[in-house]
Amino acid sequence: MRYRGLLDRKGELFAYLEGNNLYTLGGDLTGRLEGNYILDMAGNQVWRVYKDAVYTIDSLEAIGYFSAKSPEDI
Repeated sequence: MRYRGLLDRKGELFAYLEGNNLYTLGGDLTGRLEGNYILDMAGNQVWRVYKDAVYTIDSLEAIGYFSAKSPEDI
């Protein structure tokens, strides 16, 4: 399955997106991508997504960005 890293503003990986599911680096499911939003496990919107950038809901403060997609598994 293809995945994308979620990097903070310093470029450090802190989570990854596999399909529409968002996981911590420890492999724990922490949320999902739905439309232009990252939702937590309760279904609450926590971040807004525009192209590859991730922002807070209530302002234009950048959280980070998604990396390029990984190659397909062979």
